[in-house]
Amino acid sequence: MIVGYSRAVRVGDRVYVTGTTATDETGEIVAVGDAYGQTVQCIKNIERALKAFDFSLDNIVRTRMFVTDISRWEEYGRAHGEFFRDIMPATTMVEVSKLIDPKMLIEIEADAEA
Repeated sequence: MIVGYSRAVRVGDRVYVTGTTATDETGEIVAVGDAYGQTVQCIKNIERALKAFDFSLDNIVRTRMFVTDISRWEEYGRAHGEFFRDIMPATTMVEVSKLIDPKMLIEIEADAEA
């Protein structure tokens, strides 16, 4: 591995999920051009990472969204809200100049606690 990182790390009662993008099981970017669809895929990928530690989305206490076009905040926010409306984690959305692949519109980090 070039970068040397883990998808998620557990430290005691906490799980930290690294920046997660809208890729499928084969590593292909999904929902190209679709801010809502990419956000949904990011969250599903985060959910899969949490399951490896017997955690779920309900354990998330904080998310950080890095987006390439903040003017599309409602699209990202709508998807985030569909998963987290009842959980209500602390959340940040920040515009960045670009992500590692130009087809990526969003990257999400998550912190969870037991």
